[in-house]
Amino acid sequence: MNETAGLVLAAGAGRRFGTPKAPVVVDGERLVDRAVRVLREGGCRPVLVVLGAWIGGVPDAEVIVNDDWQSGMASSLRIGLTEMAQLTDAQRALVTLVDLPGLTAAAVERLAASSDDLAVATYSGDRGHPVLMSREHWASVAESVSGDQGARRYLQSHSVSLVEVGDVASGADLDEP
Repeated sequence: MNETAGLVLAAGAGRRFGTPKAPVVVDGERLVDRAVRVLREGGCRPVLVVLGAWIGGVPDAEVIVNDDWQSGMASSLRIGLTEMAQLTDAQRALVTLVDLPGLTAAAVERLAASSDDLAVATYSGDRGHPVLMSREHWASVAESVSGDQGARRYLQSHSVSLVEVGDVASGADLDEP
C-alpha cells in the first residue's frame, strides 16, 4: 500500500504572532482545522497533528502532544514521524506547518503524486512546505533534526524533487496577526 499520511506541525507558541497559531480563526476556520481539511482533501490518510503550546480537540485527525514543544520545531517533527511510524502503515508522509493559510488541496495532490522518495513544494522556485518523504527516511530525518530547525539540512544533503505548486497555492506563512 502506498498510502500518504499527513503530518501537521502545530505545537509552537507563535512568539512573533503573540499566541499559538493552531486555534487562530482565519476566514471562519481554525488554522489547525484548515490544515487537516486541506491534507484530507488532497488525499492524505490518516492525518496526525502535533500540538504543544495549545492543546485541544482536532476533528478528523489523530492528536499527538509534544511535551517538549518549547525546544523547537525539531522535537515536533521527531515525535510526529516516530508516532506516524508506530500508528500507521503509511509509506509516505506529507509534512506541513499549521500557519500556511494559502495551502490548497490541489498543491497537496500535486506533491503527493510525486514518485520520488523526497519532494519539496516550491512557490515560483522557492522551497517551502509541504515536504513529502518516504518511510525509509523518517528515522534518519528524526535523528538529524535539532532545535528550531526542521529537515532542511537533511533535505540539502539528499536528492530532492522540487514540485512547483505556486500556480495553485501560496506558501506564505502567517507570522503576524
